[in-house]
Amino acid sequence: MTKSKTKPKYTLFTGKALLFLILPIVIEQIFSTSLGLFDSMMISNIPEIGENASNAVGNVDYMNNLIIQLFSAFCTGGAIITSQLIGAGDIETANKSAKQMLFLVLVMSVCIGGLCLALNWPLLKLFYSEVTPTVFGYQQTYFYVTAASFPFIGLFNACAALLRVQRKSFFTMVSAAISCILNIGLNALFLFVLNMGVIGVGLATLICRGIPAVFMLILLSNKKNTVCVRIFEKFRFDGKMIKKILKLAIPAGIESCLFQLGKLMTNTFVNAGCYANGEFAKEVIDELGNVKHINVQANGNTIANQINNIASVVGGGVGTSCLTVIGQAVGAGDIKQCKHYMKKMFLLSYIMNGICCGIILATVPWIVNLYGFGVEAKEIGKQCLYFCLFFQLVTYPLSFTTPAILKATSDVKYVMYCAVISMFVMRVGLAFLMTTDKIPGLPRLGAMGYWIGMCSDWVLRSVLFLSRLLSGRWKKSSGLLKDPPPEPEADSVPVIALDGAADLPEPEIIEDKEDNDVQADV
Repeated sequence: MTKSKTKPKYTLFTGKALLFLILPIVIEQIFSTSLGLFDSMMISNIPEIGENASNAVGNVDYMNNLIIQLFSAFCTGGAIITSQLIGAGDIETANKSAKQMLFLVLVMSVCIGGLCLALNWPLLKLFYSEVTPTVFGYQQTYFYVTAASFPFIGLFNACAALLRVQRKSFFTMVSAAISCILNIGLNALFLFVLNMGVIGVGLATLICRGIPAVFMLILLSNKKNTVCVRIFEKFRFDGKMIKKILKLAIPAGIESCLFQLGKLMTNTFVNAGCYANGEFAKEVIDELGNVKHINVQANGNTIANQINNIASVVGGGVGTSCLTVIGQAVGAGDIKQCKHYMKKMFLLSYIMNGICCGIILATVPWIVNLYGFGVEAKEIGKQCLYFCLFFQLVTYPLSFTTPAILKATSDVKYVMYCAVISMFVMRVGLAFLMTTDKIPGLPRLGAMGYWIGMCSDWVLRSVLFLSRLLSGRWKKSSGLLKDPPPEPEADSVPVIALDGAADLPEPEIIEDKEDNDVQADV
Protein backbone atom coordinates (compact mmCIF):
# COMPACT_ATOMS: atom_id res chain seq x y z
CA MET A 1 0.00 0.00 0.00
CA THR A 2 1.54 3.27 -1.10
CA LYS A 3 1.17 6.44 0.94
CA SER A 4 0.13 9.70 -0.70
CA LYS A 5 2.77 12.39 -0.55
CA THR A 6 1.89 15.27 1.75
CA LYS A 7 2.93 18.76 0.72
CA PRO A 8 5.50 20.11 3.19
CA LYS A 9 4.42 23.08 5.26
CA TYR A 10 7.00 25.84 5.64
CA THR A 11 6.68 28.09 8.66
CA LEU A 12 9.77 30.30 8.45
CA PHE A 13 7.48 33.08 7.17
CA THR A 14 3.73 32.67 7.50
CA GLY A 15 1.41 34.60 5.19
CA LYS A 16 0.75 37.06 8.01
CA ALA A 17 4.49 37.50 8.66
CA LEU A 18 5.12 38.21 4.97
CA LEU A 19 2.33 40.77 4.90
CA PHE A 20 3.67 42.58 7.96
CA LEU A 21 7.16 42.55 6.45
CA ILE A 22 6.38 43.64 2.87
CA LEU A 23 3.54 46.14 3.33
CA PRO A 24 5.48 48.50 5.65
CA ILE A 25 8.48 48.38 3.31
CA VAL A 26 6.31 49.33 0.32
CA ILE A 27 4.68 52.19 2.24
CA GLU A 28 8.10 53.32 3.49
CA GLN A 29 9.47 53.47 -0.05
CA ILE A 30 6.44 55.42 -1.22
CA PHE A 31 7.15 58.02 1.46
CA SER A 32 10.89 58.08 0.73
CA THR A 33 10.40 58.41 -3.03
CA SER A 34 7.87 61.18 -2.50
CA LEU A 35 10.50 63.55 -1.07
CA GLY A 36 11.86 64.53 -4.50
CA LEU A 37 8.39 64.41 -6.02
CA PHE A 38 6.95 66.94 -3.56
CA ASP A 39 10.04 69.15 -3.87
CA SER A 40 9.66 69.38 -7.65
CA MET A 41 5.86 69.55 -7.62
CA MET A 42 5.60 72.30 -4.99
CA ILE A 43 8.32 74.52 -6.39
CA SER A 44 6.85 74.23 -9.91
CA ASN A 45 3.88 76.29 -8.66
CA ILE A 46 6.04 79.25 -7.61
CA PRO A 47 5.61 82.18 -10.06
CA GLU A 48 8.62 83.30 -12.15
CA ILE A 49 10.98 80.50 -11.05
CA GLY A 50 8.58 77.54 -11.20
CA GLU A 51 9.46 75.62 -14.37
CA ASN A 52 13.21 76.29 -14.30
CA ALA A 53 13.51 75.50 -10.59
CA SER A 54 11.43 72.33 -10.89
CA ASN A 55 13.55 71.12 -13.79
CA ALA A 56 16.71 71.83 -11.76
CA VAL A 57 15.40 69.92 -8.73
CA GLY A 58 14.43 66.98 -10.96
CA ASN A 59 17.88 66.91 -12.59
CA VAL A 60 19.73 66.94 -9.25
CA ASP A 61 17.44 64.22 -7.92
CA TYR A 62 18.80 61.92 -10.63
CA MET A 63 22.29 62.48 -9.20
CA ASN A 64 21.09 62.14 -5.61
CA ASN A 65 19.36 58.87 -6.45
CA LEU A 66 22.64 57.54 -7.81
CA ILE A 67 24.29 58.22 -4.45
CA ILE A 68 21.33 56.81 -2.51
CA GLN A 69 21.45 53.61 -4.57
CA LEU A 70 25.15 53.28 -3.80
CA PHE A 71 24.46 53.46 -0.07
CA SER A 72 21.57 51.01 -0.40
CA ALA A 73 23.76 48.57 -2.31
CA PHE A 74 26.46 48.61 0.35
CA CYS A 75 23.78 48.11 2.98
CA THR A 76 22.53 45.18 0.91
CA GLY A 77 25.88 43.41 1.31
CA GLY A 78 25.69 43.63 5.10
CA ALA A 79 21.96 42.82 5.14
CA ILE A 80 22.44 39.61 3.10
CA ILE A 81 25.13 38.34 5.47
CA THR A 82 23.21 39.36 8.59
CA SER A 83 19.99 37.78 7.29
CA GLN A 84 21.71 34.49 6.46
CA LEU A 85 23.37 34.43 9.88
CA ILE A 86 20.03 35.02 11.61
CA GLY A 87 18.52 32.17 9.56
CA ALA A 88 21.40 29.92 10.67
CA GLY A 89 20.90 30.96 14.32
CA ASP A 90 24.35 32.58 14.68
CA ILE A 91 23.23 35.78 16.42
CA GLU A 92 26.66 36.72 17.80
CA THR A 93 28.25 36.84 14.35
CA ALA A 94 25.16 38.61 12.99
CA ASN A 95 25.74 41.41 15.52
CA LYS A 96 29.38 41.70 14.44
CA SER A 97 28.33 41.90 10.80
CA ALA A 98 25.80 44.65 11.60
CA LYS A 99 28.36 46.81 13.40
CA GLN A 100 30.94 46.51 10.63
CA MET A 101 28.37 47.33 7.95
CA LEU A 102 27.14 50.41 9.83
CA PHE A 103 30.72 51.66 10.26
CA LEU A 104 31.52 51.06 6.58
CA VAL A 105 28.45 52.93 5.31
CA LEU A 106 28.96 55.88 7.67
CA VAL A 107 32.58 56.39 6.59
CA MET A 108 31.67 56.05 2.92
CA SER A 109 28.70 58.47 3.14
CA VAL A 110 30.75 61.16 4.88
CA CYS A 111 33.50 60.88 2.25
CA ILE A 112 31.07 60.97 -0.69
CA GLY A 113 29.16 63.90 0.81
CA GLY A 114 32.38 65.89 1.19
CA LEU A 115 33.46 64.99 -2.34
CA CYS A 116 30.14 66.15 -3.84
CA LEU A 117 30.32 69.44 -1.92
CA ALA A 118 33.83 70.05 -3.23
CA LEU A 119 33.05 69.02 -6.83
CA ASN A 120 29.61 70.60 -7.11
CA TRP A 121 30.26 72.60 -10.29
CA PRO A 122 32.32 69.97 -12.23
CA LEU A 123 29.80 67.18 -11.54
CA LEU A 124 26.84 69.26 -12.65
CA LYS A 125 28.72 70.50 -15.70
CA LEU A 126 29.58 66.91 -16.63
CA PHE A 127 25.94 65.84 -16.89
CA TYR A 128 24.04 69.08 -17.48
CA SER A 129 26.29 71.33 -19.54
CA GLU A 130 23.48 72.10 -22.00
CA VAL A 131 20.95 73.59 -19.57
CA THR A 132 20.37 77.33 -19.34
CA PRO A 133 22.45 79.39 -16.85
CA THR A 134 19.35 79.93 -14.71
CA VAL A 135 18.63 76.21 -14.39
CA PHE A 136 22.32 75.49 -13.75
CA GLY A 137 22.40 78.03 -10.91
CA TYR A 138 19.36 76.46 -9.28
CA GLN A 139 20.99 73.03 -9.65
CA GLN A 140 24.12 74.21 -7.86
CA THR A 141 22.15 75.58 -4.92
CA TYR A 142 19.99 72.48 -4.53
CA PHE A 143 22.95 70.10 -4.91
CA TYR A 144 25.00 71.94 -2.26
CA VAL A 145 22.27 71.58 0.36
CA THR A 146 21.22 68.02 -0.46
CA ALA A 147 24.84 66.76 -0.61
CA ALA A 148 25.17 67.75 3.04
CA SER A 149 22.43 65.21 3.82
CA PHE A 150 24.33 62.21 2.40
CA PRO A 151 25.71 61.05 5.79
CA PHE A 152 22.15 61.00 7.11
CA ILE A 153 20.97 59.03 4.06
CA GLY A 154 23.74 56.46 4.62
CA LEU A 155 22.90 56.14 8.31
CA PHE A 156 19.18 55.77 7.61
CA ASN A 157 19.69 53.10 4.93
CA ALA A 158 22.08 51.08 7.09
CA CYS A 159 19.79 51.11 10.14
CA ALA A 160 16.71 50.42 8.02
CA ALA A 161 18.36 47.40 6.35
CA LEU A 162 19.36 45.93 9.73
CA LEU A 163 15.89 46.44 11.19
CA ARG A 164 14.23 44.86 8.14
CA VAL A 165 16.25 41.64 8.39
CA GLN A 166 14.88 41.37 11.95
CA ARG A 167 11.31 41.74 10.54
CA LYS A 168 10.93 45.20 12.09
CA SER A 169 9.94 46.98 8.90
CA PHE A 170 7.09 48.76 10.70
CA PHE A 171 9.59 51.10 12.36
CA THR A 172 11.22 52.03 9.06
CA MET A 173 7.78 52.82 7.66
CA VAL A 174 6.92 55.12 10.57
CA SER A 175 10.25 56.91 10.21
CA ALA A 176 9.75 57.46 6.47
CA ALA A 177 6.19 58.72 7.09
CA ILE A 178 7.45 61.28 9.61
CA SER A 179 10.09 62.40 7.11
CA CYS A 180 7.57 62.83 4.28
CA ILE A 181 4.99 64.74 6.33
CA LEU A 182 7.69 66.98 7.78
CA ASN A 183 9.05 67.62 4.28
CA ILE A 184 5.68 68.82 2.97
CA GLY A 185 5.21 71.13 5.95
CA LEU A 186 8.70 72.61 5.72
CA ASN A 187 8.41 73.04 1.95
CA ALA A 188 5.19 75.00 2.45
CA LEU A 189 6.86 77.16 5.12
CA PHE A 190 10.08 77.85 3.21
CA LEU A 191 8.43 78.33 -0.21
CA PHE A 192 5.10 80.04 0.38
CA VAL A 193 5.74 81.90 3.65
CA LEU A 194 9.47 82.71 3.73
CA ASN A 195 9.92 82.81 -0.09
CA MET A 196 13.28 81.00 0.09
CA GLY A 197 13.00 79.35 -3.33
CA VAL A 198 15.31 76.47 -4.21
CA ILE A 199 17.42 76.78 -1.06
CA GLY A 200 14.26 76.40 1.02
CA VAL A 201 13.38 73.14 -0.75
CA GLY A 202 16.91 71.87 -0.15
CA LEU A 203 16.86 72.78 3.56
CA ALA A 204 13.52 71.00 4.00
CA THR A 205 15.01 67.86 2.46
CA LEU A 206 18.14 68.11 4.62
CA ILE A 207 16.15 68.38 7.85
CA CYS A 208 13.78 65.59 6.82
CA ARG A 209 16.68 63.21 6.23
CA GLY A 210 18.54 64.09 9.42
CA ILE A 211 15.74 63.52 11.95
CA PRO A 212 14.68 60.02 10.75
CA ALA A 213 18.33 58.88 10.56
CA VAL A 214 18.92 59.67 14.25
CA PHE A 215 15.57 58.11 15.13
CA MET A 216 16.49 54.87 13.33
CA LEU A 217 19.87 54.66 15.07
CA ILE A 218 18.14 54.94 18.46
CA LEU A 219 15.73 52.14 17.49
CA LEU A 220 18.59 49.89 16.35
CA SER A 221 20.42 50.38 19.66
CA ASN A 222 17.54 48.82 21.64
CA LYS A 223 18.83 45.83 23.66
CA LYS A 224 15.63 43.87 22.95
CA ASN A 225 16.53 43.58 19.27
CA THR A 226 17.93 40.32 17.92
CA VAL A 227 20.64 42.40 16.28
CA CYS A 228 21.58 45.41 18.38
CA VAL A 229 24.19 48.09 17.66
CA ARG A 230 25.14 50.04 20.77
CA ILE A 231 25.93 53.69 20.01
CA PHE A 232 28.66 54.22 22.62
CA GLU A 233 30.09 50.71 22.62
CA LYS A 234 33.78 50.31 21.81
CA PHE A 235 34.22 49.51 18.12
CA ARG A 236 36.85 47.15 16.74
CA PHE A 237 37.60 47.05 13.04
CA ASP A 238 37.18 43.50 11.69
CA GLY A 239 38.95 43.26 8.35
CA LYS A 240 37.72 39.72 7.69
CA MET A 241 34.07 40.65 8.15
CA ILE A 242 34.48 43.86 6.11
CA LYS A 243 35.95 41.74 3.31
CA LYS A 244 32.89 39.46 3.36
CA ILE A 245 30.54 42.44 3.23
CA LEU A 246 32.49 44.07 0.40
CA LYS A 247 32.48 40.81 -1.58
CA LEU A 248 28.70 41.17 -1.83
CA ALA A 249 28.45 44.96 -1.58
CA ILE A 250 30.87 45.92 -4.35
CA PRO A 251 29.13 44.01 -7.18
CA ALA A 252 25.74 45.19 -5.89
CA GLY A 253 27.09 48.74 -5.64
CA ILE A 254 28.50 48.69 -9.17
CA GLU A 255 25.23 47.33 -10.54
CA SER A 256 23.04 49.87 -8.71
CA CYS A 257 25.28 52.83 -9.48
CA LEU A 258 25.65 52.03 -13.17
CA PHE A 259 21.89 51.52 -13.36
CA GLN A 260 21.30 54.98 -11.94
CA LEU A 261 24.13 56.36 -14.07
CA GLY A 262 22.32 55.01 -17.11
CA LYS A 263 19.16 56.83 -16.06
CA LEU A 264 21.20 59.98 -15.53
CA MET A 265 22.88 59.69 -18.95
CA THR A 266 19.61 59.10 -20.77
CA ASN A 267 18.08 62.05 -18.96
CA THR A 268 20.85 64.26 -20.34
CA PHE A 269 19.83 63.19 -23.87
CA VAL A 270 16.41 64.73 -23.28
CA ASN A 271 17.96 67.83 -21.70
CA ALA A 272 20.35 68.34 -24.65
CA GLY A 273 20.56 71.79 -26.16
CA CYS A 274 18.89 70.75 -29.42
CA TYR A 275 15.66 70.26 -27.49
CA ALA A 276 15.97 73.51 -25.58
CA ASN A 277 16.18 75.65 -28.72
CA GLY A 278 14.99 73.42 -31.55
CA GLU A 279 11.81 71.82 -32.79
CA PHE A 280 10.68 70.61 -29.36
CA ALA A 281 11.08 73.98 -27.59
CA LYS A 282 8.31 76.36 -26.69
CA GLU A 283 8.80 80.13 -26.80
CA VAL A 284 7.30 82.15 -23.94
CA ILE A 285 7.51 85.84 -23.11
CA ASP A 286 8.07 86.77 -19.47
CA GLU A 287 6.80 89.88 -17.66
CA LEU A 288 9.79 91.93 -18.87
CA GLY A 289 9.14 91.06 -22.51
CA ASN A 290 12.09 88.69 -22.81
CA VAL A 291 11.71 85.59 -25.02
CA LYS A 292 12.51 82.33 -23.25
CA HIS A 293 12.74 78.79 -24.57
CA ILE A 294 11.11 76.17 -22.36
CA ASN A 295 12.31 72.60 -22.76
CA VAL A 296 8.90 70.92 -22.80
CA GLN A 297 10.47 67.51 -23.43
CA ALA A 298 12.61 67.76 -20.28
CA ASN A 299 9.68 68.98 -18.20
CA GLY A 300 7.42 66.20 -19.49
CA ASN A 301 10.14 63.66 -18.79
CA THR A 302 10.50 64.99 -15.23
CA ILE A 303 6.77 64.47 -14.65
CA ALA A 304 6.83 60.92 -16.04
CA ASN A 305 9.96 59.93 -14.11
CA GLN A 306 8.81 61.17 -10.74
CA ILE A 307 5.35 59.59 -11.00
CA ASN A 308 6.81 56.34 -12.36
CA ASN A 309 9.13 56.22 -9.35
CA ILE A 310 6.02 56.00 -7.16
CA ALA A 311 4.57 53.24 -9.36
CA SER A 312 7.85 51.31 -9.03
CA VAL A 313 8.05 51.27 -5.25
CA VAL A 314 5.98 48.08 -4.94
CA GLY A 315 8.47 46.13 -7.03
CA GLY A 316 11.29 47.73 -5.06
CA GLY A 317 9.57 46.91 -1.76
CA VAL A 318 9.10 43.24 -2.62
CA GLY A 319 12.71 43.12 -3.82
CA THR A 320 13.94 44.60 -0.54
CA SER A 321 11.84 42.05 1.36
CA CYS A 322 13.53 39.23 -0.58
CA LEU A 323 16.80 40.01 1.20
CA THR A 324 15.14 39.05 4.48
CA VAL A 325 12.91 36.18 3.31
CA ILE A 326 15.21 34.39 0.86
CA GLY A 327 18.30 35.29 2.90
CA GLN A 328 16.95 33.57 6.02
CA ALA A 329 15.76 30.58 3.98
CA VAL A 330 19.28 30.21 2.56
CA GLY A 331 20.73 30.52 6.06
CA ALA A 332 18.44 27.73 7.25
CA GLY A 333 20.01 25.48 4.60
CA ASP A 334 16.76 24.13 3.11
CA ILE A 335 16.72 24.49 -0.68
CA LYS A 336 13.11 23.36 -1.03
CA GLN A 337 12.10 26.06 1.39
CA CYS A 338 14.07 28.60 -0.67
CA LYS A 339 12.19 27.60 -3.83
CA HIS A 340 8.86 27.78 -1.99
CA TYR A 341 9.45 31.36 -0.88
CA MET A 342 10.84 32.38 -4.26
CA LYS A 343 7.53 31.39 -5.88
CA LYS A 344 5.62 33.17 -3.15
CA MET A 345 7.58 36.40 -3.58
CA PHE A 346 6.98 36.33 -7.35
CA LEU A 347 3.25 35.90 -6.82
CA LEU A 348 3.13 38.76 -4.32
CA SER A 349 5.20 40.95 -6.63
CA TYR A 350 2.82 40.51 -9.55
CA ILE A 351 -0.30 41.07 -7.45
CA MET A 352 0.99 44.18 -5.69
CA ASN A 353 2.65 45.61 -8.81
CA GLY A 354 -0.60 45.15 -10.75
CA ILE A 355 -2.64 46.95 -8.09
CA CYS A 356 -0.18 49.85 -7.88
CA CYS A 357 0.10 50.30 -11.67
CA GLY A 358 -3.68 50.14 -12.00
CA ILE A 359 -4.14 52.91 -9.44
CA ILE A 360 -1.52 55.13 -11.09
CA LEU A 361 -3.00 54.54 -14.55
CA ALA A 362 -6.45 55.54 -13.30
CA THR A 363 -5.18 58.72 -11.62
CA VAL A 364 -2.56 59.91 -14.16
CA PRO A 365 -4.58 62.94 -15.40
CA TRP A 366 -5.21 64.17 -11.86
CA ILE A 367 -1.61 63.69 -10.64
CA VAL A 368 -0.08 65.35 -13.72
CA ASN A 369 -2.27 68.44 -13.24
CA LEU A 370 -0.69 69.00 -9.81
CA TYR A 371 2.44 70.22 -11.61
CA GLY A 372 2.74 73.87 -12.59
CA PHE A 373 4.11 73.06 -16.07
CA GLY A 374 2.47 74.04 -19.34
CA VAL A 375 -0.10 71.96 -21.22
CA GLU A 376 2.47 70.58 -23.71
CA ALA A 377 4.77 69.25 -20.96
CA LYS A 378 1.84 67.65 -19.13
CA GLU A 379 0.66 65.92 -22.29
CA ILE A 380 4.16 64.52 -22.93
CA GLY A 381 4.28 63.28 -19.33
CA LYS A 382 0.92 61.49 -19.74
CA GLN A 383 1.95 59.76 -22.98
CA CYS A 384 5.23 58.52 -21.47
CA LEU A 385 3.46 57.28 -18.34
CA TYR A 386 0.80 55.33 -20.21
CA PHE A 387 3.48 53.70 -22.36
CA CYS A 388 5.79 52.63 -19.52
CA LEU A 389 3.07 51.53 -17.06
CA PHE A 390 1.66 48.98 -19.50
CA PHE A 391 5.16 47.51 -19.92
CA GLN A 392 5.68 47.61 -16.16
CA LEU A 393 2.63 45.44 -15.49
CA VAL A 394 4.37 42.47 -17.15
CA THR A 395 8.12 43.01 -16.97
CA TYR A 396 8.83 44.83 -13.72
CA PRO A 397 8.51 41.88 -11.29
CA LEU A 398 10.71 39.75 -13.57
CA SER A 399 13.33 42.45 -14.10
CA PHE A 400 13.62 43.60 -10.47
CA THR A 401 12.24 40.94 -8.10
CA THR A 402 14.32 38.23 -9.81
CA PRO A 403 17.70 39.97 -9.31
CA ALA A 404 16.75 40.71 -5.70
CA ILE A 405 16.17 36.98 -5.15
CA LEU A 406 19.51 36.18 -6.79
CA LYS A 407 21.27 38.74 -4.59
CA ALA A 408 19.73 37.18 -1.47
CA THR A 409 21.36 33.87 -2.47
CA SER A 410 24.71 35.72 -2.80
CA ASP A 411 24.66 35.43 -6.62
CA VAL A 412 25.61 39.09 -6.94
CA LYS A 413 28.25 38.94 -9.69
CA TYR A 414 25.88 37.55 -12.31
CA VAL A 415 23.34 40.24 -11.45
CA MET A 416 26.01 42.91 -11.84
CA TYR A 417 27.23 41.71 -15.25
CA CYS A 418 23.75 41.28 -16.75
CA ALA A 419 22.40 44.54 -15.37
CA VAL A 420 25.34 46.51 -16.74
CA ILE A 421 25.12 44.88 -20.20
CA SER A 422 21.36 45.42 -20.42
CA MET A 423 21.61 49.01 -19.24
CA PHE A 424 24.31 50.08 -21.71
CA VAL A 425 22.83 48.22 -24.69
CA MET A 426 19.15 49.05 -24.20
CA ARG A 427 18.65 51.89 -21.77
CA VAL A 428 21.58 54.02 -22.89
CA GLY A 429 22.27 52.81 -26.44
CA LEU A 430 18.70 52.58 -27.70
CA ALA A 431 17.62 55.77 -25.93
CA PHE A 432 20.52 57.64 -27.53
CA LEU A 433 19.52 56.44 -30.98
CA MET A 434 15.92 57.49 -30.35
CA THR A 435 16.77 60.99 -29.12
CA THR A 436 19.98 62.17 -30.80
CA ASP A 437 20.30 64.58 -33.71
CA LYS A 438 23.95 63.60 -34.27
CA ILE A 439 23.10 60.73 -36.64
CA PRO A 440 21.07 61.75 -39.73
CA GLY A 441 18.01 59.72 -40.60
CA LEU A 442 17.17 58.51 -37.10
CA PRO A 443 13.86 59.44 -35.43
CA ARG A 444 14.01 62.15 -32.76
CA LEU A 445 11.38 61.08 -30.27
CA GLY A 446 12.34 63.29 -27.34
CA ALA A 447 11.17 61.99 -23.95
CA MET A 448 9.37 59.02 -25.54
CA GLY A 449 12.74 57.79 -26.85
CA TYR A 450 13.98 57.70 -23.28
CA TRP A 451 11.07 55.47 -22.23
CA ILE A 452 11.42 53.15 -25.23
CA GLY A 453 15.02 52.51 -24.13
CA MET A 454 13.98 51.99 -20.51
CA CYS A 455 11.19 49.51 -21.31
CA SER A 456 13.51 47.59 -23.65
CA ASP A 457 15.98 47.36 -20.75
CA TRP A 458 13.25 45.83 -18.56
CA VAL A 459 12.54 43.18 -21.19
CA LEU A 460 16.20 42.14 -21.60
CA ARG A 461 16.75 42.11 -17.81
CA SER A 462 13.72 39.83 -17.43
CA VAL A 463 15.14 37.29 -19.91
CA LEU A 464 18.66 37.29 -18.42
CA PHE A 465 17.66 37.03 -14.77
CA LEU A 466 14.80 34.57 -15.16
CA SER A 467 16.96 32.19 -17.20
CA ARG A 468 19.57 32.25 -14.41
CA LEU A 469 17.02 31.51 -11.73
CA LEU A 470 15.46 28.62 -13.68
CA SER A 471 18.89 27.12 -14.46
CA GLY A 472 19.57 26.59 -10.74
CA ARG A 473 23.12 27.94 -10.97
CA TRP A 474 22.42 30.30 -8.09
CA LYS A 475 22.75 27.29 -5.76
CA LYS A 476 26.54 27.39 -6.08
CA SER A 477 26.74 30.97 -4.79
CA SER A 478 24.34 30.22 -1.93
CA GLY A 479 26.16 27.02 -0.93
CA LEU A 480 23.08 24.89 -1.65
CA LEU A 481 24.50 22.69 -4.39
CA LYS A 482 21.92 19.93 -4.35
CA ASP A 483 18.61 19.01 -2.80
CA PRO A 484 18.86 17.39 0.62
CA PRO A 485 18.20 13.62 0.72
CA PRO A 486 14.58 12.68 1.54
CA GLU A 487 13.91 11.91 5.16
CA PRO A 488 13.06 8.21 5.83
CA GLU A 489 9.48 7.47 6.72
CA ALA A 490 8.85 6.75 10.38
CA ASP A 491 7.32 3.28 9.83
CA SER A 492 9.86 2.07 7.27
CA VAL A 493 12.17 -0.86 8.20
CA PRO A 494 15.55 -1.31 6.53
CA VAL A 495 15.88 -4.60 4.60
CA ILE A 496 19.25 -6.38 4.36
CA ALA A 497 19.79 -9.07 1.75
CA LEU A 498 21.13 -12.25 3.38
CA ASP A 499 21.53 -14.51 0.38
CA GLY A 500 25.14 -13.73 -0.29
CA ALA A 501 28.19 -12.35 1.46
CA ALA A 502 28.73 -9.90 -1.35
CA ASP A 503 25.54 -8.12 -0.37
CA LEU A 504 26.89 -7.23 3.09
CA PRO A 505 28.80 -3.99 3.62
CA GLU A 506 32.41 -4.08 4.68
CA PRO A 507 32.89 -3.60 8.46
CA GLU A 508 33.69 -0.07 9.50
CA ILE A 509 36.04 0.34 12.43
CA ILE A 510 35.02 3.08 14.86
CA GLU A 511 37.28 4.03 17.74
CA ASP A 512 35.61 5.33 20.89
CA LYS A 513 37.82 8.13 22.21
CA GLU A 514 36.55 7.84 25.78
CA ASP A 515 37.20 4.17 26.65
CA ASN A 516 39.39 3.21 23.63
CA ASP A 517 37.12 0.22 22.89
CA VAL A 518 37.10 -0.86 19.27
CA GLN A 519 33.71 -1.78 17.81
CA ALA A 520 32.80 -3.40 14.51
CA ASP A 521 29.74 -1.88 12.94
CA VAL A 522 28.23 -4.11 10.30
